[in-house]
Amino acid sequence: MPAKVSTQSNSQHTSNSPNSSRADCACAVEARKAVGVDPQLKDANLKRLRRIEGQVRGLQKMVEEDRYCADIITQVASVQEALRGVARNLMRNHLRHCAAKALRSGKKAESEAMFDELLETIYAHLR
Repeated sequence: MPAKVSTQSNSQHTSNSPNSSRADCACAVEARKAVGVDPQLKDANLKRLRRIEGQVRGLQKMVEEDRYCADIITQVASVQEALRGVARNLMRNHLRHCAAKALRSGKKAESEAMFDELLETIYAHLR
């Protein structure tokens, strides 16, 4: 079984919105630090992000060269989809490990905090 990845903390974190908070990660040992990162997932995400970085540099060049707007927009959509792919990988792992552990903990406050965090994360991802 792959190792765990967590981007959550052991302490409550309040974002800019008045009712938002982050759940305590059931997997984290250190605050705001991923623990037990699956090396294959990390490598895949880093490769994707490097590819995306190259795509963004290509977009900059297209703008500098006054390329056709529709062509640039098409490439922007490609970058956005690639970023969504990284986010899906991270979400899948978070659900399998941290969220599942918190929701099965039997601790009502921990479960509710994780549920709220998941909803906020999904809503943010849908924007």
